[in-house]
Amino acid sequence: MEGQIKWLKTTNKGNSILEMSQAALAHMQTALRLAKYALDHGETPVACVMVHTPTNKLIAYGMNDTNKSLTGIAHAEFMAIEQVQEVFGRKDTSIFKDITLYVTVEPCIMCASALKQLGIGSVVFGCGNERFGGNGSILSIHKDSSTSPENRHLVIPGLLRREAIMLLRYFYVRENDKAPKPRTKSTRKLDKETFPAIDWSIYLTAAEFEAYYGKDKRCSFENNTDINEDIDWKVINSSNDSLIQELDCLRNDFKMHSHKRHKR
Repeated sequence: MEGQIKWLKTTNKGNSILEMSQAALAHMQTALRLAKYALDHGETPVACVMVHTPTNKLIAYGMNDTNKSLTGIAHAEFMAIEQVQEVFGRKDTSIFKDITLYVTVEPCIMCASALKQLGIGSVVFGCGNERFGGNGSILSIHKDSSTSPENRHLVIPGLLRREAIMLLRYFYVRENDKAPKPRTKSTRKLDKETFPAIDWSIYLTAAEFEAYYGKDKRCSFENNTDINEDIDWKVINSSNDSLIQELDCLRNDFKMHSHKRHKR
């Protein structure tokens, strides 16, 4: 895909720790497939995967479960966090510093705060959350010094943004009888052509944008346009009935190798 990410993230010590392109896209595509699975099962199409950055292996996944559970806090990030804690326990949160979260929609303020307190390594998201976003759209929890000031993490917006937006649009033109106040949506039309601008400057400086996306994409930053305007319709329209089984296999594979390392 043209315009692949050229990530060069440096820590406070100046060490280059991320250089990813195809892998980042693949992980976000997995999150999008999971969001489509959630949509197909009557949930809000928001999903995530947590990847162990040093090994580039999937460690956990999550999707919204608010309709089925009838609770407003059953967000994708919490499901993934729970899966990580099933393996590593709740007391020791050190594993999170080695995790990159790929999530289709910017974490809400609640989830962003939880991720910061756990010490997440980095967050990559598709589209912004203009009502409740906690990583730049409304608040910048990851930069906040009042909660867990020792924890700061990288946030990269805009990866496969249009695909994330389209999944949300598919949801919002459907009837949702689990909503607190169900609304008739028969007159709503699915827009596949127009997309809102993305104000990169509320998430990244120009220098940070270039470091992550490359100088050749500087025009996207200046014009508030997407890195890639072509939509991967295969991800959006694909059937993902076997996806949960695939992801559980990947989780178990990481768990098995993790236990082997600890035994040595």
